[in-house]
Amino acid sequence: MPESDSRRTFAAAAQAFAELVDRIPDDAWTGPGLGDWDLRALVGHASRSLVTVLTYLPRIAETEAVPTTAAYYAAAAQIMAAVTERGRQAGAALGNDPAATVRTLVRDCARALAATTDDPVIESIAGGMRLSGYLVTRTFELVVHSLDIAAATGLSYDPPADALAESLALAVDVAVDRGQGARLLLALTGRASLASGFSVV
Repeated sequence: MPESDSRRTFAAAAQAFAELVDRIPDDAWTGPGLGDWDLRALVGHASRSLVTVLTYLPRIAETEAVPTTAAYYAAAAQIMAAVTERGRQAGAALGNDPAATVRTLVRDCARALAATTDDPVIESIAGGMRLSGYLVTRTFELVVHSLDIAAATGLSYDPPADALAESLALAVDVAVDRGQGARLLLALTGRASLASGFSVV
């Protein structure tokens, strides 16, 4: 995917996420979110898609160890045990006004990306990868978790069309990479059903 496209879809997904968080009622933050997370932890986890862009942008990697976005998820799967606790910590870091914190993160990401004119290899948690590819993974996380937030709160949320298409394409790539592509294709064409709990991530 061209660098400009990944930046555009990330910006759209980030803005839609911020607008969704802005509509969360005050009394919903301690309610159920996803799995072991309450809503604050779920939003906190999603906000890490913004935090990590700001964190990783200055970290130039020596080598490109993660050549594709699907490979990112294969590498990141080895370090997923700490995700639940990081989500809780990120939720706490949102402070007394989570919506304002998210808006600030979106603004800071836009400024940081505007100041980055090329497509550097950055040091992600999974290893060195192109910024453009890393942004695709962040768009995916923002779209998926915005859908989670909408489900948890009953709020309406329509993902930006290009961000949704990009996220679906990444999910397919990950499924193929994990040997689940044929099963997914059969399900998408009405020829089979996916098992309960089926996931590509």
